[in-house]
Amino acid sequence: MHGTPATDEHAWRVPAARLRPFVSSYVGYRQRGTGSRPHRGLPSPALTFIVTLDDPLVIMAHPDPRQAPGSYDTLLGGLHTSPALISNGGRQSGIQLSLTPLGARALLGMPAGELANWDEDATRVIGGFAAELRERVREQPAWEGRFAVLDELLWRRAAELRASRGGAIRPEVAHAWRRLLGTRGAVPVAELAAETGWSPRYLNSVFRAETGLAPKAAPGTTLAGLAADCGYYDQAHLARDFRSLAGCPPTQWLAEEFRFVQAMPAELGEC
Repeated sequence: MHGTPATDEHAWRVPAARLRPFVSSYVGYRQRGTGSRPHRGLPSPALTFIVTLDDPLVIMAHPDPRQAPGSYDTLLGGLHTSPALISNGGRQSGIQLSLTPLGARALLGMPAGELANWDEDATRVIGGFAAELRERVREQPAWEGRFAVLDELLWRRAAELRASRGGAIRPEVAHAWRRLLGTRGAVPVAELAAETGWSPRYLNSVFRAETGLAPKAAPGTTLAGLAADCGYYDQAHLARDFRSLAGCPPTQWLAEEFRFVQAMPAELGEC
């Protein structure tokens, strides 16, 4: 008697153009019978918003060790500098949205800094909108329909928040964030400060309040540090930095994690 065939389905799309300042990608996944090894959620330049389609997402260890393990139908995770450990259990399905820190105010109505190094049930942050989003996505039979629902509801959400609050991230912080991404974190803080017209101390304070990280801790390089042009002068230097982000050496991560679609392509697409 044969068992149930394994499923390893995934889809990726860039959001509608008007949403791209707020969301960099949608990654859909449905996996069953592909193994039950836990998945490491690595630091990235994006907040994580996960909408599950079937089983809840189970987090065994959060970036902040003080946070207890938990399960989530919808999850919001802030920027972090250490990995999360996610249970697989042999099956998982959902859509991962990569929110930019510049889009946190637009879609969540709060600065990204309020979620730094923390994972939260999305309904505790954005209320019934999270449940509506999940319900509408689950009604769709195919990925394109699900992604179209995300485009529709997220733009409605952005319009409602813009009308009711009118808040926006300070342009100096937006400039600093884009420069850090564009240089893969290589631009000196003093140079960023000069470009914004602020002192390094003030830039550090405002940047941390908005994103939750100091400018030099912002994970602009992520796994792009594997590339030689990122300035690593020996393997040991790279391995130390990688271990601090992933909690394991690069070779172990590649062996255990490369098959997980949530790690691609938003975090792995550029080297």
